[in-house]
Amino acid sequence: MKILSMLSLFCGTFALAALSLTPVALHAEQHLRSKIYIYNLRDGSSHLVYSADQIWEAPNWSPDGKYLIVNSGGAIYKLVLKKDGTAETPQKLAIPANYHCNNDKAISPNGRMIAFSASVDPHKGSQVFLANADGTGIKLMTPDSPSYFHGWSPDNKMLSFVAQRNGSGQYDIYRESATGGVEQRLTFNPHQDDGPDYSPDDKWVYINSDRSGKEAVWRLPADGAGPDDVRAQMVVSDRLEDWFPHISPNGKDLIYIGYPSGTPTHNPRNVHIEIKLVAIDHDKVASTQRTLVEATGGQGTMNVNSWAPDSMRFAYVTYDPIP
Repeated sequence: MKILSMLSLFCGTFALAALSLTPVALHAEQHLRSKIYIYNLRDGSSHLVYSADQIWEAPNWSPDGKYLIVNSGGAIYKLVLKKDGTAETPQKLAIPANYHCNNDKAISPNGRMIAFSASVDPHKGSQVFLANADGTGIKLMTPDSPSYFHGWSPDNKMLSFVAQRNGSGQYDIYRESATGGVEQRLTFNPHQDDGPDYSPDDKWVYINSDRSGKEAVWRLPADGAGPDDVRAQMVVSDRLEDWFPHISPNGKDLIYIGYPSGTPTHNPRNVHIEIKLVAIDHDKVASTQRTLVEATGGQGTMNVNSWAPDSMRFAYVTYDPIP
């Protein structure tokens, strides 16, 4: 989530629409009902898990399949799934209240840690943090900001994130060891990149980028795109603005969000979106896409990987205005 840090980029590709900066729009956003669903590929159904008259965002599934983590109001919550498919009362993680968490977070593949993005007073920019799965033992991973976490490598060793450095106005993809150390820049193309997510074989990092003239899904080798990003490949581009690609744990499917053509950012929550699926066969991404869900949503619908460990379900959020 890059709302605050994007204000300085008004004239760029990631610029916020003028409406999103007005008090009216912010006030309206507070009157949205969030609905968290689980989509089942087996029968094409969506099952309502949780609903609230506040903004809830970006579900991420635990590796054991027992719960989701979701953020709301600057905090991160655990939603334990009951046998009837609904969720128990949300349990707030032990992250202190002065950490203003955004929607970029995920549990490690081994279930032991959580990486998340937050701004901490008096620091105003988003940084990446690492903690135990319950939110204790927080460690700062990226002193520089803005930095937004997006994905774990499947071996639990690397964190991928999107960041802007040196006031360039350009967002690029980076990675850093989960044990700490020097961050490594993975993309250099003079365009805006976002949403890095690892493939389960640790071969690729999938991203969305506007380098083709519109938002599309690209991928690059996990160790970087190389000089001038010559190793980057565009793998999905349709009539929409394609954001936040996520690969299923078995590596056979990719889902992403399609915003209406011409939507300048991923920040709106009140646009008609499509969650689309593309098959992957032996590392080859199919040329055709299938729309699974059409809904009102956007920011917060599916920013981070929301696949269940069985590769047959994923979670997402829709938003409805409250009269």
